[in-house]
Amino acid sequence: MADAHSPLLLTKILATVGPASQDVGTLVRMIQEGARAFRVNFSHGDFPDFEKSVQLIRQASAESGVPVGILGDLSGPKIRVTTVENGKLELAVGDHVEFTQRDVMATRHPDTGVVTVGTTYPEMVDDVDPGQRLLVNDGAIRMLVTDKVTADDPPLANRRPDDPRLICRVTEGGTLSNKKGVNLPDTHVSAPALTDWDEECAAWAVENDIDFLALSFVRKAEDVIQLNDLLLKLGRDNRGLRSHSRLPIVSKIEKPQAIDELDAILDETDAVMVARGDLGVEMDLAQVPVIQKQIIDQAHAHGKPVIVATQMLESMIQSFTPTRAEVSDVANAILDGTDAIMLSGETAVGAHPVQAIHTMARTAQITEEYDAHRRAGTTKPPAKLRESKYRTAALAHGVSTIVNDLEPAFVVMWSELGGGARYLSQNRLRKPVITISSNESSLRQMALLFGVHPVHMKRPADTAEFLESVDTLLTENHWANPGDAVVIVKGEPLGTPGVTNMIRIHYVGDVCRITWHTKDD
Repeated sequence: MADAHSPLLLTKILATVGPASQDVGTLVRMIQEGARAFRVNFSHGDFPDFEKSVQLIRQASAESGVPVGILGDLSGPKIRVTTVENGKLELAVGDHVEFTQRDVMATRHPDTGVVTVGTTYPEMVDDVDPGQRLLVNDGAIRMLVTDKVTADDPPLANRRPDDPRLICRVTEGGTLSNKKGVNLPDTHVSAPALTDWDEECAAWAVENDIDFLALSFVRKAEDVIQLNDLLLKLGRDNRGLRSHSRLPIVSKIEKPQAIDELDAILDETDAVMVARGDLGVEMDLAQVPVIQKQIIDQAHAHGKPVIVATQMLESMIQSFTPTRAEVSDVANAILDGTDAIMLSGETAVGAHPVQAIHTMARTAQITEEYDAHRRAGTTKPPAKLRESKYRTAALAHGVSTIVNDLEPAFVVMWSELGGGARYLSQNRLRKPVITISSNESSLRQMALLFGVHPVHMKRPADTAEFLESVDTLLTENHWANPGDAVVIVKGEPLGTPGVTNMIRIHYVGDVCRITWHTKDD
């Protein structure tokens, strides 16, 4: 049974779990405030840590009565500096810095003042060319590569002949500390899309029935194909958002190369995330809001869910209330048309994880009310959906027309594996879609679909029993009143996977009254 305390938002809230939310009580309250999926970051911790998080999330979901999804976030080929002598080292404008292929501690030479730095990606020396930028710590430290010493060059003083290096000049100084990230905005990095650790995490995700897998630093469609092939090899049962996928893939768009390849990536992925952190480091910050809108628009055209992430309520890591600009950022992402909005440090390590969810949900509620009025009667299916000949897609388009004309309280759909729910979500209806299934895995994978609210129910014996159950669900949760119109979408026979062939206008409490909507009406 669904939780009456949970707001029926169209936009989904994805929250990152961490020390601040690592207990069932906090997770239950986050769900009650509106969280519908949780992110487990594979960059921090090990498998026992991940297992604990998953167990707590599943327990909180069971206690709250709300199906929630779990997204495992692969680390990807993130380049980092190694350790730094004494934990930190100050770099000033004009300093001479050399990046070596060796795994060394960053130190400053006492005589020459040259700083030698090691990284987690030795091939960086081969990939980067003079004239390109090298950024550290989310762009706080900036350098220009002025020269490159390869293994073929003659050895120089105080330098081993087998020690290729990048020679850099600091253009923006700062504090260099352990394990800080490195960005190469001008470089086509040759690192594989999946590291050995990513492959281990993907296998663990499949084994532990994780609902979504996020792929970091996607550059081209082949990166997504590589992960999909791995998931096919791992052999998970088909419960994905795509008929041929094993585990829904969320491609994180955070590299400039991915923007150029976005259409091809959208053809292969199940969803995308606008990962504004690294994207804002590697591109002109002024471009990020426009790029966000571009990604959302292209995702809509492909009928793929999109998540907007990074620093949405960043100040709430410490503060009980967000800045006005942060609230506007959340609202504008919703007005742009995002399917989901994500919290990172706010719920992972912040002082107010539950309040952060409450703030985001309240902002979404007010924004959606305005947006529904602004877009009344204008919803259209995505361009690629209009080209589709799938039966369920055609029915979903019909439902969109009925909702615009009739303005029912809800759409209620039986969708055993979630395919029908995906088509309805693509139409971006301005009314909630209560999607019912007996398949718990499918329900969890509906958690990030715009407008879709998954509810678990045992398969009814017939249509009459189904309608009675729907009436009970809507009235007991105070979602609808007797006499309210709802649009019923289902298949006949009821519950048969892959069969959605019926639209029915139903009035709550009036099981015997039958009104059909057909093509000739």
